[in-house]
Amino acid sequence: MSLKASLASAAPVVAPGVYDALTASIAADAGFRALYVSGAAIAYTRLGRPDIGLVSMTEVAETVGLIRDRVGLPLVVDADNGHGNALNTQRTVRMFERAGATALQLEDQTLPKRCGHLQGKSLISAGEMAGKVKAAVDARHSAETLIIARTDAVAVEGMEAALDRARLYAEAGADVLFVEAPRSREQMARIASELGGLRPLLANMVEGGDTPISTAAALGEMGFGLVIFPGGIVRALAHTARDYYASLARHGSNQPFADRMFDFGALNALIGTPEMLALGETYADFERKEGAA
Repeated sequence: MSLKASLASAAPVVAPGVYDALTASIAADAGFRALYVSGAAIAYTRLGRPDIGLVSMTEVAETVGLIRDRVGLPLVVDADNGHGNALNTQRTVRMFERAGATALQLEDQTLPKRCGHLQGKSLISAGEMAGKVKAAVDARHSAETLIIARTDAVAVEGMEAALDRARLYAEAGADVLFVEAPRSREQMARIASELGGLRPLLANMVEGGDTPISTAAALGEMGFGLVIFPGGIVRALAHTARDYYASLARHGSNQPFADRMFDFGALNALIGTPEMLALGETYADFERKEGAA
């Protein structure tokens, strides 16, 4: 089922955050219907830096391409603010779509942008963002490639402005609406009530962020059709990595940590090493047969 069709179903689509082919393949094996390629998670892992606009368009596109080569699930991709004006946004759409993106999330922040749950954000005008949304819609090759319009106006201009911006972005052609960082369940309910009839809605769950944490089921009942958990995997892995390195430094051995990690064989089984080697042998045999002939 396509992502567009899935968003029309009763149950919300849950898209966990991934940042490379390994996390994407593990998430796919867990049974999710879609994955979220998180710009923040790419910044955290590739740069060891915060989500403040440091990751480039080409770095994200490369990441998407590597993930797409490994998994077939729909990929919702964080496209920041389109990496520039409307024309830059069109180039971003074309590049990410070619790399394998199923949906692109665009936001109305200025350059450089920052994580939606950091303070001190600033916005472009609603009209400029609507133009970027229209440019994105015009640039996509397939109508199955969805444009997600995100507004960060709640923290900057207030809820009324955020709702007005979302309505304008829907008029400009956005397929999904995303009001970032509502600060209460009452605000989330209002978003669902006032915008749910226009387009499918996205909810973003960030542990320790501004938005109250809810389950995907509860958010679905509220009216949200797509629920993302963008940076959770990095927070989990960073916590484990800190404990692992501390253990290794203290003991000079991985043995005390062995029950919390894969051994060599288990990791190779997870990533499909035996299957890949067997596949390679089928081509080696063909080459030998061709040579003999």
